[in-house]
Amino acid sequence: MTQKRKILVTSALPYANGAIHLGHMVEHIQTDIWVRFQKLRGHECYYCCADDTHGTPIMLAAQKQGMTPEQMIAKTHTEHLADFTGFGIAYDNYYSTHSPENKSHSERIYRALKANNKIISKNINQLFDPEKQMFLPDRFVKGECPKCYAKDQYGDNCEVCGTTYAPTDLINPYSAVSGATPIMKETEHFFFKLSDCADYLKAWTSGETNGRAHLQPEALNKMNEWLKDGELADWDISRDAPYFGFEIPDEPNKYFYVWLDAPVGYMASFQNLCERNGLNFDDFFGKDSQAELYHFIGKDILYFHALFWTAMLEYSGHRAPNGIFAHGFLTVDGQKMSKSRGTFITAKSYLDLGLNPEWLRYYIAAKLNSKIEDIDLNLNDFIARVNSDLIGKYINIASRAAGFIHKKFSGSLKDVSQSTLIKQLTEQSESIAQDYESREYNKALREIMGLADLVNEYVDANKPWELAKQDGMESRLHEVCSELINAFKILTAYLSPVLPNVSAQATAFLNVEKLDWTHTVSTLPENHKINPYNHLMQRIEEKQVNDLVEANKQSIQAAAPVQTPTSDYAPVAEQCSFDDFMKVDMRVAKVLNCEAVEGSTKLLKFNLDFGFEQRTIFSGIAASYPNPSELNGTMVIAIANFAPRKMAKFGVSEGMILSAADKDHNLKLLTVHEGAKPGDKVG
Repeated sequence: MTQKRKILVTSALPYANGAIHLGHMVEHIQTDIWVRFQKLRGHECYYCCADDTHGTPIMLAAQKQGMTPEQMIAKTHTEHLADFTGFGIAYDNYYSTHSPENKSHSERIYRALKANNKIISKNINQLFDPEKQMFLPDRFVKGECPKCYAKDQYGDNCEVCGTTYAPTDLINPYSAVSGATPIMKETEHFFFKLSDCADYLKAWTSGETNGRAHLQPEALNKMNEWLKDGELADWDISRDAPYFGFEIPDEPNKYFYVWLDAPVGYMASFQNLCERNGLNFDDFFGKDSQAELYHFIGKDILYFHALFWTAMLEYSGHRAPNGIFAHGFLTVDGQKMSKSRGTFITAKSYLDLGLNPEWLRYYIAAKLNSKIEDIDLNLNDFIARVNSDLIGKYINIASRAAGFIHKKFSGSLKDVSQSTLIKQLTEQSESIAQDYESREYNKALREIMGLADLVNEYVDANKPWELAKQDGMESRLHEVCSELINAFKILTAYLSPVLPNVSAQATAFLNVEKLDWTHTVSTLPENHKINPYNHLMQRIEEKQVNDLVEANKQSIQAAAPVQTPTSDYAPVAEQCSFDDFMKVDMRVAKVLNCEAVEGSTKLLKFNLDFGFEQRTIFSGIAASYPNPSELNGTMVIAIANFAPRKMAKFGVSEGMILSAADKDHNLKLLTVHEGAKPGDKVG
């Protein structure tokens, strides 16, 4: 066993303006597994989180619900905690950023930064309601989207096309409070001088503590882009009234921007825990703290944590984190979670329909590693993997042996500490522990299921059901079944960070006080009595998953329809990431021959030269080019890495040619300027 460590762990704070969905669960499951593992190893480890409760969206949501912001966030807190608890997330404290502890810490940090010459004020131009005599935060302004021209959009992003922008970018803006046309007016805002912190941030982001890097390699690469000389901007940390949040000390009608006090919520939640449990706050957040501090977050908020938060801690006299662990997003069946398809699945709907949360905990863990990669919840694979691994390989070990132990041997076990099978299982303890420690959960579970396979091979080789029928084989039957019960105990200890409820039930069945990591290297003693076996987990039925999808479809279909833009242009597609774009390999290609396709009124057949090879591609643009031979010799853009597609009876299309489409779907080829050569990469 390693030396006892003192560790504080947090998950990113969910915003108190919406329900918890399975995307949230990825992070909190990842964190919970790591924390449970540390506690199983005997370390002093605390897990704190909170609702993020401030900002204009909270104000507006509360108004719509006919309640105060305080009432709404209290209601949301209860709902969020119920969802997380339902999935076995075992916080030591789940709190709120709207708390006296958070107000105190936020003010103290602000004053420390100000004393350290890290706070400056600047006059900026902002939209102002001349009737209500108030500055308008982004959600208090509406107008036409500057991208797709949809009407009645808020001043931060368009609900139709997803574009983000500043309130001043809106076309024909109006006050959402009074309906008046806003004017530009100068106001004083306060800024954290992040640009002064570049040298420190370069050192911290690239550094390590006790051999562990502060950031994952992918995160460090992104930080290095932001930390280029002169590219780190000062950070606006203030908002004008009206605003739901904490007023800045000595600055009437000026409030802390939500992203200042949100990470301070980690401190506040832990402070609240300290006051309840008699812990020393400075042991974990003091400048000279020797404790470990880790933040688990999504990749979309790396900037705030690795730069803003870390710099705030450093220049306010606190310690920096030992590590920030970012994860990717969750997709469902290979696509973004979709409300229309029913794959934007809420945690509550999953629990309400009676699906076992440990099915999802296992499946998510089996996909997670230490990298910043999106993971996919493939619903068919979800069913197959859980049924195969948990039911077929793991749970059945106990059920196949427990009956014989009770019927034949009064529930008592033999000492099997010298068993070759048991030795094979215990030998993997430190390897699996290292996998958990480094967040390589997928690797840990592969190793554990590999051991489960060994155990099942042992069952099939020794056939206890046949031994039970043979005279004189009682001792051997007793030995084999005792080995299987001990193997089940070891596997359960390995799996307990992932399956806490099954572990708790197994602890009662095995008649042990608790299961910790020492049980991965030990056996139960001679004559140890186990309790009667009750089945620990049911199989997933396809109908359960189908019902889950359908339930989430229904919930969204009942919602008000989204306004469609009145525009001469097609709406902008759903936002994608840079990583998504980089998967598409676009190349310049020369049209060697283009001809109409006999039997089709839509298709043209292109013979293209990609430089490195020639391909045939079919394109549905015949209506735009009645004389297709005129395209011969044209330089076009084509996607080179699409899978070949059979085009009915006409042949196989080996890619896609890019065209521009107007709102009536009339298509025109995209051509390339002179100088480009076949095979040149586009991007």
